[in-house]
Amino acid sequence: MPAMKTSPNIWHTFTSAPHRMMMLGGAVQGVLTLLWWLFDLLGRYGGMYTAPAWSIAPTWAHAFFMLYGFFPFFIFGFLMTTYPNWMNGEKISPRYYIPSFLFLAGGVTLFYIGLAAGKAFLLTGTILLLTGWGIALAALARVLIKARHNDKRHPIVTTMALIMGWLGVMSYMIWLASDNDFALNFARHAGIWWFMLPVLLTVCHKMIPFFSSRVLDNYTLVRPYWALYFMLACAVLHGALDLAQQPQLLWLADLPLLGFALYFSYTWGLLRSFSIKLLAVLHIGFAWLSIAMLLYSMQSLTLFFTGSAPFGLAPLHALTIGFFASMILAMASRVTLGHSGRELEADAATWALFLGFQLTALARIAPDLLGLPAGLFYPLAAAIWLIAYGTWFAKYGPIYWRPRIDHRPG
Repeated sequence: MPAMKTSPNIWHTFTSAPHRMMMLGGAVQGVLTLLWWLFDLLGRYGGMYTAPAWSIAPTWAHAFFMLYGFFPFFIFGFLMTTYPNWMNGEKISPRYYIPSFLFLAGGVTLFYIGLAAGKAFLLTGTILLLTGWGIALAALARVLIKARHNDKRHPIVTTMALIMGWLGVMSYMIWLASDNDFALNFARHAGIWWFMLPVLLTVCHKMIPFFSSRVLDNYTLVRPYWALYFMLACAVLHGALDLAQQPQLLWLADLPLLGFALYFSYTWGLLRSFSIKLLAVLHIGFAWLSIAMLLYSMQSLTLFFTGSAPFGLAPLHALTIGFFASMILAMASRVTLGHSGRELEADAATWALFLGFQLTALARIAPDLLGLPAGLFYPLAAAIWLIAYGTWFAKYGPIYWRPRIDHRPG
């Protein structure tokens, strides 16, 4: 009898590359965290039912999920793929990325349980998350240290930012155990200004001009490192001023950061990028940084001169939804297509989903900017995110457990 052909084992395929495991974790978490958040918002603002009594304030749980339980899956999946390529280093072994993923996923799962069952589960969840984060960080640092490459500037910065993220999770765990307000504030500001923003600034500085130079004719690659370092310093300063409760001085960091964000959007070719949609999503995501820093600067200056802050949380959500989430989605889409053997093209569905994300950001900042009813627009923004991201998950999620269409390994 002829030998029967067997289909690849799903687990073997799923674990064959770090981006598969990590990005599927991020894709699932992107749906779950918005399901939970929308459920909470409909109870608190929609009046559809009595809001659940969670073991911690839902705002701080939402912040934790977004900063430490959602974005990091994609970041680790991306960096575990790119570190060896950036530095001609060795590939990251499954003995690192498989346990890292399992600890991260287990930590997030226990955190969900702990919201209903008590702080003991929350604390255990953060411990597991710290463990998974530490394993991933050690794997990336190992590539960084062992690689013989003459330019390690980008991975050095992202590694330092990942360390700050780990410290942010640690600080959040301390808050859970002690109710220490400073620990909570440190976790919040470290997550935004010393972890997420430095990682994404550095990745954008490395990849956007590179991708643009590959597909745009007569493209001049502009990537001064001193400008990146200055922007990183502004991010660190903003976080420090915010932590020191000096919001009226944030413009000292935000105005220069705004200037350089605008400069890079222009020199990297924002308008030219619209001819290629998969490139345009990166440029549009980066453009949200300018919008966010404009709002932060105007709010801080108004507070400095008048004592009032007019925009509420609009600057924060322009940064976290507009820049962070859009850029994560854009990078994840590109990595997923490229590393599954598919064409590097954003089809009509991907473009529509990305535009849905932009609508999410607009819906969330509109109440704070225009005085629209929060009870309507907060749940609306979460619902738009859930629809757009849920559809993205349905389109891209199965790719992570299916073999490459070009039959190559990985």
